[in-house]
Amino acid sequence: MHRSHYDAVIVGGGHNGLVAAAYLARAGRRVLVLERLPHVGGLAVSARAFAGVDARLSRYSYLVSLLPGKVVADLGLRLELRRRRFASYTPVGETGLLVDNADAGRTAASFARVTGGTADHRQWDRFYAMTAAVARRVAPTLLEPLRDRAAMREVVGDAEAWRDLFERPIGEVAAERFGDEVVRGVVLTDALIGTFADPAAGLLANRCFLYHVIGDGTGDWNVPVGGMGTVSGALADAARRGGADIRTGAEVLAIDPDGGGPAPAGRGRAEVSFRDADGAEHAVTGDHVLANVPPAVLDRLLGREPGEAPEGAQLKVNMVLSRLPRLKDGAVDPAEAFAGTFHINESRDQLARAYEQALAGVIPEVPPAEVYCHSLTDPSILGPSLRESGAQTMTLFGLHMPARLFREDPEKSRKAALAATMASLDSVLAEPLEDCLLRAPDGSPCVEAKTPVDLEAEAGLPGGHIFHRDLAWPFAEDDADEGRWGVETPHERVLLCGAGARRGGGVSGIPGRNAAMAVLTPGT
Repeated sequence: MHRSHYDAVIVGGGHNGLVAAAYLARAGRRVLVLERLPHVGGLAVSARAFAGVDARLSRYSYLVSLLPGKVVADLGLRLELRRRRFASYTPVGETGLLVDNADAGRTAASFARVTGGTADHRQWDRFYAMTAAVARRVAPTLLEPLRDRAAMREVVGDAEAWRDLFERPIGEVAAERFGDEVVRGVVLTDALIGTFADPAAGLLANRCFLYHVIGDGTGDWNVPVGGMGTVSGALADAARRGGADIRTGAEVLAIDPDGGGPAPAGRGRAEVSFRDADGAEHAVTGDHVLANVPPAVLDRLLGREPGEAPEGAQLKVNMVLSRLPRLKDGAVDPAEAFAGTFHINESRDQLARAYEQALAGVIPEVPPAEVYCHSLTDPSILGPSLRESGAQTMTLFGLHMPARLFREDPEKSRKAALAATMASLDSVLAEPLEDCLLRAPDGSPCVEAKTPVDLEAEAGLPGGHIFHRDLAWPFAEDDADEGRWGVETPHERVLLCGAGARRGGGVSGIPGRNAAMAVLTPGT
């Protein structure tokens, strides 16, 4: 049977696969992208989630931090990422902790009200000056071949920063540096997004924290104007402009790393079998196969036994509000509080209790979570009538909601988790959020929840793990990986280009770009 041949076959049209396709196509390679879903973008998409409601929600991933400016420039992406003035707001009784990026004095006064002194604010400035310096030094290395641990320590160039970020549990560091439980919790949430871990034990939470604070050398979490779908749309456009062939509705069935026979130059070819939207099966060959799928899925496609199953640990809730809810804190405008990350019951002690309860197999009694309103920074995602009415979108990300809590009865447990999370949110507001929810034309409230089990079913993520598996350090932990790109597999012609690659996770495009570099610069 005649098989079409490509220089690179990319399995999965999520944002990393599109980055890889764009780099390779622009370099003159013949590229085929195969995407199972009827659209590209993976979890970096926008959608009208509620029938009859003109709001384009970033349904899964929702902010951009790790996407390097170099990738945007290299690919000529038509994309605007807008910085948020307010970093965060954390309700505390009748007041709250406001971190205002544009007003250091206001931030200091807020710390004084919440903590009763100035010590924690001084430590806050010192700690984040340290992480900012690490970000400036480490971020450029994410687009270079892997250094070893010693070389990365030299890049960091600060013994205290290396010790506190790379060698000691981040929970221990936060407890030592900050006296207030709320301040400690605000720091620790960046170590727990998408990660089920005890930040006081082990270093998994440290790896999550590091990726959250080094994004593109600044650590800023920016709003994609037009919604997350504009990111994937710009990447798809760049890939197509380069000549890449992108096929949706194409489900890959198997990858045979040696099944394509020898190439004219004597090198082997890999074969990829897939089923198209009409149910017909096809096979193509490629000099390289770039897998933009979780490692456990790649194992299955290669016909080998997968390793330990990953486990996601988040609850994602999408909402549209008719108006912003009132706060207990009269000194802060809700438009300020919800424009940044709004922390809900995320003190260190509350995080620890929720982790212990989830570890025991029960939905946390007071789930920690955080919300923000995309439309306050970018009203363009709302239709004209919604904008004029004062409506806003609200995105909630709940912590310590592992997949194990939703296995036995997914629908019942989702409803229970949503009810507990909404009660947790209501506990820090001056009114029930339900009073502010917009109603769709059919009368239903504009709220939807996605558990890890939902992501497993809808997006094919094993365990619903948004990073595909636990995050890895951004340096080589094995001598054999030094000088490589962190995308290699045991098969020479098969590369991992998704979030599960080393230096993957988040909406970054980094593993997609690095996999392309592994193809374009062999031997580095």
